[in-house]
Amino acid sequence: MTTSSITDLFEHNRQWAAQMEREKPGFFTGLMAQQKPRYMWIGCSDSRVPANQITGLEPGEVFVHRNIANVVVPTDLNCLSTIQYAVDQLKVEHLMVVGHYGCGGVLAALQDARIGLADNWIRHVKDVRDKHAALLAAVPLPKRHDALCELNAIEQVMNIAHSTVMQDAWARGQKVQLHGWCYSLQNGLITNLQMSVPDVAGLAEVHRQAVAQVAERAQA
Repeated sequence: MTTSSITDLFEHNRQWAAQMEREKPGFFTGLMAQQKPRYMWIGCSDSRVPANQITGLEPGEVFVHRNIANVVVPTDLNCLSTIQYAVDQLKVEHLMVVGHYGCGGVLAALQDARIGLADNWIRHVKDVRDKHAALLAAVPLPKRHDALCELNAIEQVMNIAHSTVMQDAWARGQKVQLHGWCYSLQNGLITNLQMSVPDVAGLAEVHRQAVAQVAERAQA
């Protein structure tokens, strides 16, 4: 069964490559020549949340970093190096942190569930949970998981905004904007969390308003 499944992947790859070349002759030659994406996507590793398909972008149009629960930790050199390459070298114009409703990592943080080594990583989401404990306590239980998914995405935008990479980019006048979004597995739509940050000015107020809107959506 495993061998057959892997063989199928190679066949699907050949079919996809042939289709792309038929529909867009020279497509792969163009990809080899340059990489100039306007967007960077930081999302969850969940296999149901593919950046290109969700946004309707082609290969080469979005630079992607993914991990459990779309977390950006100030000490994670893997993530920060990827962000720096996207900002400094690729000159992306928009960087989106995209959570998703129904995220298993966020649920584990919300419920204090033990899942293994990843518990240490999910500790960062628990920090978000604890920071907004009063807000979450006021949210009806059926909506609490969704609210924490949104809050987590918002707080990860804040972490990026405070990183040396972004502080340096904005200080030299580079135009790159941060965004916080949340994707729905139920209907395939993205919710704009109104956490859009064009520079360091007004960051605290944008954050305050985005968090307030989480509370409003949860009570609606």
